[in-house]
Amino acid sequence: MVSSETSCTIIGGSLIILLIAGYFGQQFLPAPKPKIIGFDLGTTYSCVGMYHAISGLVEIIPAQRNRSCMPSIVSFLPNGTVLLGYDAFDHLETNQKYTIYDAKRFIGKQFSIESIRKIQNDYPFELIRNDNGYVEFVVSENGTRVTPQKIGSLLLKHLKEIAEKHLMVTKIKLCVLSVPAEFNEEQRQTTKQAAELIGIKVERIISEPTAAALAYGIHKRNNVRYVLVIDIGGGTTDVSLLSVQGGMFSTQAMAGNNRLGGQDFNQNLFNYILTLINDNHKRTDPNFLQHLRIEVEKCKLDLSVSNQCTINAKWIITRELFEEINQDLFKKIIEPLDRIFAYINSDMNDDDDDDASNKLTVNNIDEIVLVGGSTRMLKIRQLIEDYFHKMPNIEIDPDVAVTHGVSIQAGILGGVWPLTVSATEVRTAVEKIHIET
Repeated sequence: MVSSETSCTIIGGSLIILLIAGYFGQQFLPAPKPKIIGFDLGTTYSCVGMYHAISGLVEIIPAQRNRSCMPSIVSFLPNGTVLLGYDAFDHLETNQKYTIYDAKRFIGKQFSIESIRKIQNDYPFELIRNDNGYVEFVVSENGTRVTPQKIGSLLLKHLKEIAEKHLMVTKIKLCVLSVPAEFNEEQRQTTKQAAELIGIKVERIISEPTAAALAYGIHKRNNVRYVLVIDIGGGTTDVSLLSVQGGMFSTQAMAGNNRLGGQDFNQNLFNYILTLINDNHKRTDPNFLQHLRIEVEKCKLDLSVSNQCTINAKWIITRELFEEINQDLFKKIIEPLDRIFAYINSDMNDDDDDDASNKLTVNNIDEIVLVGGSTRMLKIRQLIEDYFHKMPNIEIDPDVAVTHGVSIQAGILGGVWPLTVSATEVRTAVEKIHIET
């Protein structure tokens, strides 16, 4: 009969051998390929990423044209060709009627006939309200329609295929998907359908602000109570106040403007350049206008790192002029911040409005996280720094902060080494404060 002392010795020795084997396995054996990938199906841009075992690194796979993300645009050409991303963007002017963008605004959401009539003024493609009150898009002369989730599935399919090619696997079956914090259960489930249409199972859906917080590892920190996520993308501005405790995230307040984003800054600059053009033919030529839109987007990006840019090798735009052209839009960036603090303080101080000690102030915000490509604009960063009297977090590319976070969540669910601190999102009933333009 083996003594208890001998048994302990055998067990201890076995554990040491396993640890040594694990160490050498990590050092010399190829890392297992990720089984779960992270999708950020955005209103304006979409990306895909993965968390790598052993290294613990997140990799964002270039989506198209060697860029991290691709435009969430699908163009249906008359010859039956379907173009995605930048290829579709190139047809925004030449195939306006059947080039679909902003599909995420309509997913899982019912609209009245009157609201569709008003919204239609904002889009060159035709919106149809089906019998159940949901929007569908007309994508051909014979009236063929597609749903918002179908548009999403086409974009996700492309991202899935480039991930499979990158990993050299035949099929990826699992993903983590991000959605706006304001999405209700129906919108979440309809977004999930976009993935299911291409045969991929959604292991978890997390909100975009939570994903951004995960990207910065805030779930691992003990000294963080309040996080403010400022997300300014191509079409929307969203501010979310998160409470963090023991790796659990809960949304305390949300405010935003669904008609304020990078596209609006582009449009103002685009309109300004049109006032400088005297040639009426150019002002109506779709090919010239499409070229001008591309130049305007490039100029805006250049101004985030340079003091001036040139459009069409003709017009010099300084950062000062760009900020003057868009001064009204810059002013609107602050309003969601004011509304967040007003809301949370009214809620916290219902019993004693005069008790200043209970009020949440900018000094209570432990971390400020910037998300969305538009937060690269130096004026926006300056406005935020002046508001909070401290620098926001800009360590991670704001375009891919959400993708980074969903990839980490995918790694947590996949249980890959090195094991990551678990993070949980607690759903709350907080409603977004909508600031109408």
